[in-house]
Amino acid sequence: MTSTSSRPAQRRRLKKVLIANRGEIAVRVTRACRDAGIATVGVYADPDRDALHVKLSDEAFALGGMRAAETYLDAAKILDVARRSGADAVHPGYGFLSENADFARAVIDAGLVWVGPPPEAIEALGDKVTARHIAQQVGAPLVPGTADPVADADEVLAFADAHGLPIAIKAAYGGGGRGLKVARTREEIPELFDSAVREAVAAFGRGECFVERFLDRPRHVETQCLADAEGNVVVVSTRDCSLQRRHQKLVEEAPAPFLTEAQEAQLVEASKAILRTAGYVGAGTCEFLVGVDGTISFLEVNTRLQVEHPVTEEVSGIDLVREQLRVAAGETLGYDAVATRGHSIELRINGEDPASGFMPAPGTISSLTWPSGPGVRVDTGVVGGDSVSGAFDSMLAKIIVTGATRTQAIERARRALRETEIIGLPTVLPFHRSVLTEDDFVAAGGAEDFRVHTTWIESDYAERLRALPSTRQDAPVPAPAAEESAEATERVVVEVGGKRLEVVIPAGLGISGGLRGATRRPVRRTAAARAGSAAGANGASLTSPMQGTIVKVAVADGEIVAAGDLVVVLEAMKMEQPLVAHRAGRVQGMAAAVGQNVATGAVICQIDPADDQG
Repeated sequence: MTSTSSRPAQRRRLKKVLIANRGEIAVRVTRACRDAGIATVGVYADPDRDALHVKLSDEAFALGGMRAAETYLDAAKILDVARRSGADAVHPGYGFLSENADFARAVIDAGLVWVGPPPEAIEALGDKVTARHIAQQVGAPLVPGTADPVADADEVLAFADAHGLPIAIKAAYGGGGRGLKVARTREEIPELFDSAVREAVAAFGRGECFVERFLDRPRHVETQCLADAEGNVVVVSTRDCSLQRRHQKLVEEAPAPFLTEAQEAQLVEASKAILRTAGYVGAGTCEFLVGVDGTISFLEVNTRLQVEHPVTEEVSGIDLVREQLRVAAGETLGYDAVATRGHSIELRINGEDPASGFMPAPGTISSLTWPSGPGVRVDTGVVGGDSVSGAFDSMLAKIIVTGATRTQAIERARRALRETEIIGLPTVLPFHRSVLTEDDFVAAGGAEDFRVHTTWIESDYAERLRALPSTRQDAPVPAPAAEESAEATERVVVEVGGKRLEVVIPAGLGISGGLRGATRRPVRRTAAARAGSAAGANGASLTSPMQGTIVKVAVADGEIVAAGDLVVVLEAMKMEQPLVAHRAGRVQGMAAAVGQNVATGAVICQIDPADDQG
């Protein structure tokens, strides 16, 4: 299949791009557009009103809502902003609507340029089942999997009986580890299937899932590709993304280390063949698993820009976002191969507590210090004073470190992490500082010492993970601002017709109802709910380990449970966290309901001893 329906018939100069995203990727695209002399339009949910991506945009418009489903996933709202702002193109970033073929088609039908692959290619490759069919057609290696999405948990059980365990239940329209669950026993399949569907709907708006055999202890290796409307496909670099938790990447590097020439050639040729067959145009990534015996198995295609794209940029010298804009405007790539130089490592800095199993931890950043110096780049969407909402992804920033060799990149990364300080909420910094000293990752002796795989954190590193220092902390209370004189001025953010504007007024004017000369506070995003105390801390209370939203209640008041039984499922930062009974007994005072927001430490229920247990 081939299609170039998302491309203008002739070259077209882009003048104003609407960036349908938030956080660091919206900042990244904004900066690339500015480099190219293209104006930008930002959009924002209510908690993001004062976010960095909003401030950097030439214009910004409110989407009106708190959560992804009513803002960044609302195609109608985004297209309305494009119309009102006069944008002539839409860049979706990653996540949200970036792999939604219907949205891409709606953008094109509105007469706008879609900075991404054709809708037909998104449908063919974004649907992991169809992508498997294409991979089979071109001869890419594959593990056994269902030919189509499964209807229910019974079909998953049937597949497990036929092909054995473990199996992976995967969102057909997903990515980034969301909607992916690994079942190692038959008993856990029904709940994991339900959880995968819920996560997929919450993150991507669609819940279809398929099933495939899960390879134990594989490496995760991928190819960063670019393609133009004339059928030219280039693999810019390989990457290794094996260091993951909950099937989401934490550390990525380019080029992928310790591949043989034959393996690299197989990756490159399979990637080119898949994208050509799908009629792909733009930036995309082909992902593979590499087994312990060296066998390569096709995993999926991400029909968008990847989070880890900076490591490829650093070793290739190619600005991938600028290339996306060029290709979207109808230009050809102009090259058929890319020479890479050096080695680059990306560390995702998430608002999570690694000592508590990478528990999401929304909160307020009271102070922030990023590293600098030779070989160091920081891509972020936050600044000191920002409140990090539990409604969106937990990633605060990416620290990208590059050296002439892998060894030098690791050395520079250690230095960069020593210079980094984030106060106010837990982060994964202790994990990164630790893993950069691990022999399994450093692999000083070469390929035979590189033992990292996709479940290495949960298996080989589990004991050291639990021993990491917690970064949970109480943020200091900022000192009150000094009273401003009548002659001073201040910036006030207002919205007019949904468009964000900054107005400079005399300090203390009191336009929000205050008195002249009263203390003014800077505009901030809505603060995340503060951690509550664990009421009834007598051993009977089951409390929430994090701020989040209840998405499932598995037991009823008065029901008897065993230790380890599922009680509720929490969702925060687009990931689900099951909360299980900490002891056996009778559930009393169940206070949780689906859709309810709870704070850290909130009591979910009591589990009291029951004489009639068993």
